[in-house]
Amino acid sequence: MRMTVAIITYNWPAALERVLESLARQTRLPDEVIVTDDGSTDETRRVIERVAATFPVRLVHLWQPDDGARMSRARNRAIAAASGDYIIILDGDMVAEPHFVADHEAFATRGCYVQGSRVLSDEALTRRMLADESVRATFFTPGIERRRHTLRMPWLARWYAKPSQKTRGIKSCNMGFWREDLLALNGFNEGMTGWGREDTELVTRAFHAGLQRRDLRFSALATHLYHRTRKNIVDNPNDRILDETRRLGLVRCEIGVDQHLAEFATPPPDARPASA
Repeated sequence: MRMTVAIITYNWPAALERVLESLARQTRLPDEVIVTDDGSTDETRRVIERVAATFPVRLVHLWQPDDGARMSRARNRAIAAASGDYIIILDGDMVAEPHFVADHEAFATRGCYVQGSRVLSDEALTRRMLADESVRATFFTPGIERRRHTLRMPWLARWYAKPSQKTRGIKSCNMGFWREDLLALNGFNEGMTGWGREDTELVTRAFHAGLQRRDLRFSALATHLYHRTRKNIVDNPNDRILDETRRLGLVRCEIGVDQHLAEFATPPPDARPASA
């Protein structure tokens, strides 16, 4: 099974560098990593070029112009460009534990998507992690929330991973989908821009299509680097789109990944030097 990790990023190159470094140290390397960039400045490109010089697997940088927060479009471009059978969707502020990809592979099941979890770091720990790549969040590390998510216990993870259609805790920072399922759903809804709900809307359509959810707890661990959030948006128009998806029982979105497939019929170039 070929595994693609699709990382979304926007103007936080220091965090992206830590994420890429964590993926380069995996016990089971991904087959490719796609950084899908929602309009970052050249500093992000320079970080990717520097990391690419020694990166162990195919590394792709997809960039789109900065026209507001277009996370759905950015992620869809990564899905369209992916060569993997299975796609791990990861945020550019999520530093992966060394068994992250292996655990996703172990829990990938036909007819299901996987919902991963995260450890939350505070501002002080984030500064330490950005300054020193050897700093990791463990159970006893100060400055973290959801401490249980530092514990890797695959035997317990199997108990939590019973298929369901639970709607609580949907978050696209750590997800795994079969690529063919994402294509059938037409990926993320690009009618949703700005902050939030695009992940819940995607999973809602997945449930309408008959897919199940497997919660990945105590495996596929990752640490979320602290930053300010925009969660408390009043009258978010994305909520209305989500309500309509639920009301109509929609499976496919109208504006989605299909509009990017032709662009990536020829795979995008590897950012690594030709000799890599």
